[in-house]
This record gives sequence, C-alpha cells and structure tokens, in this order.
Amino acid sequence: MDPLAELELLLRPAAGGLYVVSTGRAEQLAIQERIYGAQGENQVTARWRQALAGAASARVLLLGVPSDVGAGYRRGASEGPQEIRGRLVEEDPDFFRRAAARGVVDVGDVFVVPQLLDDAMLSAEQLAASRLALYPGLPEPQRAALPVSPLSIAERALAVLLAQAPGAVPLVLGGDHSVAWPVVKALAGRWPELAILHLDAHTDLLPERLGVRHCFATWAFHANELVGRGGRTVQVGIRATRHDRGHWEGRTGVRQVWAEEVRRDPRRALEQILAALRQSGARALYLSNDIDGTDSAFADATGTPEPAGLSPDFVVELIRRAGRELRGMPLVGADLVEVAPALGRGPEGAAPTLRTAATYLRETLAAILGSPV
Repeated sequence: MDPLAELELLLRPAAGGLYVVSTGRAEQLAIQERIYGAQGENQVTARWRQALAGAASARVLLLGVPSDVGAGYRRGASEGPQEIRGRLVEEDPDFFRRAAARGVVDVGDVFVVPQLLDDAMLSAEQLAASRLALYPGLPEPQRAALPVSPLSIAERALAVLLAQAPGAVPLVLGGDHSVAWPVVKALAGRWPELAILHLDAHTDLLPERLGVRHCFATWAFHANELVGRGGRTVQVGIRATRHDRGHWEGRTGVRQVWAEEVRRDPRRALEQILAALRQSGARALYLSNDIDGTDSAFADATGTPEPAGLSPDFVVELIRRAGRELRGMPLVGADLVEVAPALGRGPEGAAPTLRTAATYLRETLAAILGSPV
C-alpha cells in the first residue's frame, strides 16, 4: 500500500483521533480549525492531508495518541492531545504556522477505538470485527494486515513515517504512559545505543500488571530491557512507590534521582542527571515526560497527581540542558503524557496543568530544533 494512503487510514487530523459521534465533535472541530487555520471539516481534512504529504521532509513529527485504556486509577488522558494543542493556539494563535515553517509537521492523531489497547490482547474474532469497522472499503487481504488498537496503530504509523523521514524526531502527545512504548520500540531499532530520560512520580518498572504486558505501569520496564539496562534509563522525580531506590536500581539497572533529592539541591541533581546520561555510553536520547513528575501544585489534572514533586522551572532547565550539553547524544524522540484535563481539582480546573504542558512542549521542541519556535 502507498505510504500516504496507509497513513490516511491509520491517522486522523490533529485533535481528531478520539472517537466521537455527536457529543464533543463541535469542540473538537473548533480546535482543529484553529490548528489548521481552516473553516469546516472538509478544509481541515484537506490541510491535514497536505501536512501528511510533506512529512518526508519533516524535522519533527508531532503525533497524538489519545488513548487512556492503558491507565490505572483515574482516566481522562485521552483528552490530552486535543487540549494541549488547544492551549498552544490559545496562547499563540500563530504557533502551528510558525512551527511548520521550522519543519515541525503535525501528522495528526492515531485513531483510537476507546475500548482497545494493543492488538496482542485481542482475539482473532475481535481483530476481524474491528478491522471491518475501521477499514470497510479495503479488500480483506489488505484489511488483515492493518492494526486496530492505539499502541499497535502508533507502532505501525511511526514505522511508516520514519521510513519516509528517517532523520525526523517523533514527539508524541499522550494519552497515558503506555503510548511511550511504541515510540521507544521504533527508535531503538534505529538507535541501538539509546538512553531514556524518564520524568515521573512513579517508576513504571513492573514486568506486567494484572497480566497486562504493556500499560502505564510496565512500559519503562520493557523499554529499559530494550535499550540494554546498564544505566541507560535515568528516572527523575520518583516519589510514589512501594520500594526504595536500591530495590529498583538493583533489580533493573536503572539510575534514579528521586524528587526529594531534586528539591533538596536542584543544581546538584541536575549535574547528577546529566552525568548519569553521559556515563551511560548512549549516542541518542529519548525524553519521556509524565506530567505527574511535576508537583501537583502545578499539574493536578492527571490520573495520579502527587505532591512534593519537580517544579516546572527545574523540568524546563533539565530539558534545556539535555538538549544543549549532551554532546554526541542528540534528542531523537520525546513524549508528553498523562495530561487529563477533566481531572483538574483547583479553582482554575485544568488551566495550570495545560499551561505547564504547553511550556514543556515548546521547550522540548526548542531542545530538538536548537532554538525556540
């Protein structure tokens, strides 16, 4: 199948991957019109297709994966990609036009059937039924080769995109933290000496959770195995776990800098983190940024908000220094996950979390591109 035709099957325009029929569609379309500078669904779709057609020359591929099926305690991160983009255009209506001029191609969203997670979890009957619903116009042999679940669709879409633009950097908006897994998997095949900088309140280092191999609590275990252990995963902001640092470092070979260490001496913690990454021997870096790594005073619109976490200033400085100072270790991929707008608890609702998330997204782009958008 032609790569562009396949991407048009797997993806939807930005902020359109979350399946809605009537309720929520007007809000979705309003954000899309602002992202694409378009009027009406037809024009939105046309401009999205134009963006996809230009993905081969992208420096950055922005992809939304609006799935929270892999989450735990509280759901709502499925709205993250839509609302983060909405916040960006609210703060800066010209953001996406300016980003496109710098080579940032928003390829849209993985289309999400909200009851599915990974094709490996589905029966043959469910796979066949979902393929028929998602790809009704295709002959059976073509349908049978296509994925239907968000993690599986993300993996396939990234493979197609990176084959067309091998030098591009994927930047993924979640969704729960399970969406990091297909990105790391795609990058590890291209960068065998890959390190992971993981900002989070939780370790996500379970081999499986309730029999599920890939979800929000397990992705880092499998990613760490994929990159070869040996300190290639550096976790920052940990504070909500049943085990101490020695347990996790001893059992999995990760390096950790806990939130209490950062809060006690931020400058020293920054040096520790950068030194650990340099010592890993890696030649490329993946940044995985769970919003709950940030203190809940600044980001409570998430499934598991935790106090006593990282300050936004610290996170911004870490992103900047990782992009600037790790010579021979370019930032080759990143994510921003677990923003759940409906779960904001304060008087402003989700606004503080979305402001923080928009800042992190801009800073990550600046770290990739070498200067602000």
